[in-house]
Order: sequence, then C-alpha cells, then structure tokens
Amino acid sequence: MAPTISARMKELADDRVPFVHAVVVRAQFPTAVSAGDDAIVLPDGSIEGFVGGQCAESSVRTAALGALQDGRSVLLRVLPEGELDFPESPGARIVVNPCLSGGALEIFLRPLLPPPVLWIVGDSPIAEALAGLARSLDFFVRRTRDERGPAGATAVVVSSHGRDEIPAIRAALDAGVGFVGLVASGRRGTAVLAEMGLSEAELRRVHTPVGLRIGARTSQEIALSVLAEIVAAVRTQGLVPAPTGAQAQTPPGPASGTLVVDPVCGMTVAVSPDTPHLVAGGEHMWFCGTGCRDRYAAGGR
Repeated sequence: MAPTISARMKELADDRVPFVHAVVVRAQFPTAVSAGDDAIVLPDGSIEGFVGGQCAESSVRTAALGALQDGRSVLLRVLPEGELDFPESPGARIVVNPCLSGGALEIFLRPLLPPPVLWIVGDSPIAEALAGLARSLDFFVRRTRDERGPAGATAVVVSSHGRDEIPAIRAALDAGVGFVGLVASGRRGTAVLAEMGLSEAELRRVHTPVGLRIGARTSQEIALSVLAEIVAAVRTQGLVPAPTGAQAQTPPGPASGTLVVDPVCGMTVAVSPDTPHLVAGGEHMWFCGTGCRDRYAAGGR
C-alpha cells in the first residue's frame, strides 16, 4: 500500500467517510498495473490512486459503488472482450470490458464503512440501557448534549419521558435522519405526532412505539427490541446515515453513483466526476472510456 493511500485511508476513517479500498491482486501482461497497486473509491465515484487505465477504472467504480451499498467485499475480474481464461472461484465477479486494451486484471474491493451513529435523547433507564447495548454492537453513540446532534446519524431514539420530545424529533427529521424512534405508549406517541402535524413522508420515518414486539418489559429488554428494529432497518431496508456538510446542501440529481449504460459498447458505468461525459441534442450521456465517447461524438455507434 502506497504511503499516500495509507494516510488518506486514515484521514477518511477519522472523518467517518465511507470508501472502498481497491487492490490489484493479479495482472496479466500487457497491462499498466502490477499486483499491489491500490486506490480508494469514494461515494461519489471518484478514484484516488491507480488500479488501471480509464476502461478498467470504469468497471472498478461500478463494482465499488455496489460494494458500498451492500457492505460486502468482492473480487473483481476485469477481462478484455473474448478473454475468459481466469480460473473460476466463489465470490468472484467477472466483467467483460470491451474497451480494455491490455491483459486481464483481478482486483480485490473492500468497503470500509464507519460505524452507524445513534443519537439518543434523554437520560431515562431505557436510554442508558440503549447506549450501553448500542456500543457493544459497534454503534457510535451520541447523547442529548452532544453539539453535533442528529447530523449524519443513522438513527435517533428519543427516550426522555415527555421532555423536549417534539424539538428532538423535529431536529432529527430536518437533519434527514431516516429512522426516528420515540419511546412512548401507543396513545401518547400518536398524540405527539398529531401535535407536530407531520407530512406523510415524515410520518413514515418516525417509529412509535419504537422497537420490535418481543414482549419486552425491563429497560434492557426494551433497549434490545429498539436496537433490533434499527438493525433490521439497516440490514433489510437499506437505512443509511443522514447527509452531512456539503452533502446536505446538494439536491439529489442524476449524478454520482447513478448507473447508466454506455450507448456505444453497452457497458454499465457509474456516473462520477471522472466518468467521460457528453451532451448531445440536450441529452446527457456517460461512457466507459474516452474511446467510446469520442466514437459517439464522431457519429459512430
């Protein structure tokens, strides 16, 4: 691993930025990379480091963004068209890249995701039990007085026995948190939400009474039920952290991470700041490499 890549990985981890570490583990001649070359792929699809030319990068980018979504490592085999002589192995993903000019590549992609942030509002026994259990499950726990509040949190749980519930729920929703749990009886929870006058979209993000129905009675059991519901949302429903900083100010668009099809070669590519791009007839198109882009611009498809 290059020293600059190692330092950058530490910087990203300290800043809680998810990324994929891509390492070349095998390269067949002719190719511009060697085993051990590595790079970082960021959530917007940009690549820092070197794991092959632009055509190989396109395949790496698409696979890396998929790894960030499901959290699973993948062994990516990038093969030139008509070249299928790499041995099969479980867990490998093969991509035939028609614009790849060199030999085949094998690249290991490992997603490095920061622990999910849980903002707990309140000092009740349930809140205390929840904080302890969440830490044991590798959540990064923030408490009521943490000045960062719900920014960037994956989930928020309000367990304050009626104190400051509405401001906390409002702050979490405004921060874009996808899971907001209120510890309350069904009747009181309904009354709190009615008082807030939430939209249908906001109501879908609020869970009350929060927690899976497991017959919980003690504070520890209720904390277990709450965390079980949050984990289920992360693992089965795609719950992700709320946006932070510049991400929170950027409106959603077609953009980074979107999968599109190269109109020339038919490859699936991920949109990023580095993806070859062309506007023709008012339509935006992205390509696996500059060769396909230039061919399209010249009228050849």
